[in-house]
Amino acid sequence: MKKTITFITCLFILICLCACNAQSADQVQSEETKVSYTIGICNYVDDASLNQIVDNILAGLKELSEGDDVQIDILYDNANADANVMAQIISNFISKDVDLMVGIATPVALNMQAMTQDNPIPVIFAAVSDPLSCGLVESLEQPGANISGTSDFLNTKNVLQLMIEQDPEIRKVGLLYDASQDASTGPIKEAKDFFPQAGITYVEKTGTNVDEIKLAAASLIAEGVQAVFTPTDNTVMTAELSIYEQFLDAGILHYAGADSFALNGAFLGYGVDYAQLGRQTAEMVYEVLSGKADISELPVRTFDNGTATLNEDVIRTLGMDLDVLKKAFGPLCSDIKTIKTAEEFE
Repeated sequence: MKKTITFITCLFILICLCACNAQSADQVQSEETKVSYTIGICNYVDDASLNQIVDNILAGLKELSEGDDVQIDILYDNANADANVMAQIISNFISKDVDLMVGIATPVALNMQAMTQDNPIPVIFAAVSDPLSCGLVESLEQPGANISGTSDFLNTKNVLQLMIEQDPEIRKVGLLYDASQDASTGPIKEAKDFFPQAGITYVEKTGTNVDEIKLAAASLIAEGVQAVFTPTDNTVMTAELSIYEQFLDAGILHYAGADSFALNGAFLGYGVDYAQLGRQTAEMVYEVLSGKADISELPVRTFDNGTATLNEDVIRTLGMDLDVLKKAFGPLCSDIKTIKTAEEFE
């Protein structure tokens, strides 16, 4: 009887060990067959719009990969608007043989394009205002190489029409931008063409960093401009928290090309939904990684940029009527949102 019990016990233990080994083997096999990718993401500079894009790319990729049981390893870095740092970051991605790179904003995308001429790693860009004019793609429908992405093209005329709608008697406007920003080139030219036809004179001031933008803003105020226009310019965006009170104290309305400007204190930001842009960028990344799309034939994605974001704090401080503004701007916008001054989106 004792021998029988001992035999049964040993047999039970043996069966358990075999089951555990089989389970362990299955787990190892599952890990070995799990698809994994490594991507490098380089942000141009630390500002609310670009950070919002990064956050939504990461969230989008997490959702997409978990749904397919795919592992995506992220290498992330920020160039802080420094060309040398940017080149080092991209070189690091290339040396680590990443499967794909993501370039946030035009300068990063251009550098990634240049540095992958001999090593055609796929590149997906995000928030490039004019990918065609700056030479990133051959066409929006057929990029033609190892690069495609999302564009935050700005309808400059619409922003300027909002300015006139708010003040039909406006006669002098300031242009505030960084002349080295490709995203500003086209819109500033359009503004210069637009204003003379509308009987408006303009004064332009530029800067390449926060301190220079602060001086430029002060100069515009001294020259008596009645409003200021800035395109989707990352240099000015970075400086907005440092200049908005100057404009507010002078009673000058700042119209700009992204909702993040309004978040950081400008009167109005007009443009695309950057959270949506980030999610769409993540989808493009995943389509290329999974082989569902050929990047050379993956069309650049553009968005309706008819959303105006108004800063409630500015409106209240200047004694303006939000309902009156909404009524005036309504026919010129697909949507009107309001926001309060803050450093980052919640």
